[in-house]
Amino acid sequence: MKIMRSFRKCLSCLSLWTFFMLLFLAGCSENEDSIDLSPKEKEQPVVGNQKGLQLAEKLKVPWSITKMDDTFYISERHGTITSIHEQTGKTQRLPINLRKPLFTGGEGGFLGIELIPNTDLEAFAYHTYEEDGKVWNRVIRIVKESRAWKEKDVLLEKIPGAQIHNGGRIKIGLDQKLYITVGDAAVPEAAQDTKSLSGKILRLEFDGSLPEDNPFKGSPIYSYGHRNPQGLTWSENGQLYATEHGQNAHDEINMITKGENYGWPDIQGDEQKAGMKSPIFHTSEHTWAPSGISYHYGKIFISSLRGEGVRVYDLNLKKTSLLTEGYGRIRDVFIENEFLYFITNNTDGRGKPTENDDRFIKVEMKSNDAQ
Repeated sequence: MKIMRSFRKCLSCLSLWTFFMLLFLAGCSENEDSIDLSPKEKEQPVVGNQKGLQLAEKLKVPWSITKMDDTFYISERHGTITSIHEQTGKTQRLPINLRKPLFTGGEGGFLGIELIPNTDLEAFAYHTYEEDGKVWNRVIRIVKESRAWKEKDVLLEKIPGAQIHNGGRIKIGLDQKLYITVGDAAVPEAAQDTKSLSGKILRLEFDGSLPEDNPFKGSPIYSYGHRNPQGLTWSENGQLYATEHGQNAHDEINMITKGENYGWPDIQGDEQKAGMKSPIFHTSEHTWAPSGISYHYGKIFISSLRGEGVRVYDLNLKKTSLLTEGYGRIRDVFIENEFLYFITNNTDGRGKPTENDDRFIKVEMKSNDAQ
């Protein structure tokens, strides 16, 4: 009888041990979707004695911000999307299952994303890939599943790519068309060739077909003569603005009109040439390296990489100011109501990351910044 009692006791201990081991293994086998990116110290300094609220940290080379309901979705260049619920702070990082392998060399990778309205979490995305020894970019449609985002459709492929100048911003315009920025892929003269997609702003329908009113028949090209545009935004009356990286400074803000030629590589800065549009603003001998932008009350808010801050260009006064500093490289901005959100980009190999970079920051704008 004593032997039987001992045996039952051992079985009970073994069962308890097995139960805890299964719990441990289950925890170890969790995907990155359970990772906690909530910051330990939320308040961060912002210029002008404002305080920035840090919503997430330890992002992995973030590139683009989009939002649906109370949740932000941030693309990360090495092939993940991190979601951050603004109210609860819950974070989730999921991989993207692509039909063509992601190329992350140089400035390439998983770049722009834009959530599609009236869908159960579908998005347009832009990413770099390599095929037959050449680097390309493509525009795809992805859908969120329980453990990953999955490629659903291809809208456009074989967009020229390179180690540098891939463009990558993707936005839905007020006309419900899809706009995409494409860099010159390190071939400057291609920006002037309307048979090439390099150095262009493209425009597509949501299914990848060509809008009937595109300026070049049978082409997705909307404007051309761009070097490396990375920012798109619209005013309330539908005017499109774009930012692009200049060569040796002369970074630009352009007012975009369909079918127009914006001059690269023939002109830059204040230079002029017949049939080419000059920027409404350029940084002269200074370098901002502008990326994502957002329009708000007559001003354009600009994330700047080399400029290491959020810059503001007043369209009426034609003056610039600095909204934030002290965070290093800034890749994208997003404005909703009177709040501005931005992501740092110090882990991209060109910055000086601190321990918890990269970060997602919320700033309440002052009335004179917002209006």
